[in-house]
Amino acid sequence: MNMQASTGVQPPPPPSRLEEMQLPVVMMRDILLKTMFRKNLDLATDIAEAICLPRAVTQELIDMARSQKLIEATGTLNANSGGEMGYQLTDAGKSRALDALSQSEYFGAMPVPLSVYREQVKRQSIRNIQVTREQLTNAMGHLILPKSLLDHLGPAVSAGRSILMYGPPGNGKSSISNGIRDAMGDKIYVPRAIEYSGQVITVYDPIVHSSAEVEIDDPNSLRRKRTFDTRYVRCERPTVITGGELSLSMLDLVYNPTARTYQAPLQLKSTGGIFIVDDLGRQAEPPQALVNRWIVPLEEAKDILALQSGEKFEVPFDTLVIFSTNFHPNAIFDKAALRRIFYKIKIDGPCQSDFLKIFAMVARKKGMPLDEAALIYLIKEKYPTIDNVYANYQPVFLIDQMISICNFEGIPYQMTPELIERAWANMFVREEEILH
Repeated sequence: MNMQASTGVQPPPPPSRLEEMQLPVVMMRDILLKTMFRKNLDLATDIAEAICLPRAVTQELIDMARSQKLIEATGTLNANSGGEMGYQLTDAGKSRALDALSQSEYFGAMPVPLSVYREQVKRQSIRNIQVTREQLTNAMGHLILPKSLLDHLGPAVSAGRSILMYGPPGNGKSSISNGIRDAMGDKIYVPRAIEYSGQVITVYDPIVHSSAEVEIDDPNSLRRKRTFDTRYVRCERPTVITGGELSLSMLDLVYNPTARTYQAPLQLKSTGGIFIVDDLGRQAEPPQALVNRWIVPLEEAKDILALQSGEKFEVPFDTLVIFSTNFHPNAIFDKAALRRIFYKIKIDGPCQSDFLKIFAMVARKKGMPLDEAALIYLIKEKYPTIDNVYANYQPVFLIDQMISICNFEGIPYQMTPELIERAWANMFVREEEILH
């Protein structure tokens, strides 16, 4: 099933009854008690908002706890709350809340059972997206790229499989990765937390997930209807970018011994989006070991995580993985690992005419007038000394250097062969200067 990146993802439907929740009843009751205790809440509307459940389902939970003598009605109708009944924890309720907090500090949003979350992952799968040439071109509009690169990149992104981008440094592999993310354009639903085997795993992370516009719930509306299950946050498709700091342990569940909850690893947080492994080959672990860790997820669309107890379980793996390296693939992978990566795309430096286009574009952006004599000097005198190897980062580097010199000398921005010479000297270290 293909859908345009611009069409909406089907939202997770809110539960309408307690029995639809598919969570252990004691867990739900304890989260209710802990949330009321920690947040000092006494109105069903506020409690419903805090535990992210519809009002009717929250009322069912409150009624259940009342029948167990853990909550009591205060008997006062609060004038500011539209005549809403107030509730408070009984002594037994407080004692149960403290006991539950000693077992797990988690309170607030009710978690989504892993089985329910799997269904939502299917509804918003990265593999459902069909990115068009136009969307990719628009997202990469600020980059000057050879047409052939988009020919390779487009089908790779639309397949939602793994991509290896390789080539010399400084040619925009990171910018291209970000452009791919921007081309996606639609929104997905990220659970605040998921539940497996009675354990809570927090997923939503404001650092990784940028939430979309918040839905304003109009209190004056006759039908206060939530359009989706608010245990999820509506977000842009996530992008996780890691570099040399990536280690295999970062791909495991993180257990918080104080809160007694788990935090989702990076690849689970990036579900429905992109996971970029930048600078592959610069990590402490060899690239082969990192790719071996991804083999099962990449082939079977599922990952295996382990709890503190050692119990292993499967989670969906629905992520476009982009590996980016300055090394030749044959130097860092064996043939089996390379076979597992679906698309291998070489990102080369620009040709001379593209280099000049980039140079002119950067100069215009930075307010640096172009000078024909300076450009001829650069192309005819300087580049032959490095075998005419052009890189995308060089125009920005050279122009920034010239701007700094002009600022220091107190002269208007200008480009001359002499300034090119001074800027060039900072771009490379001459062999004879390297200390032995």
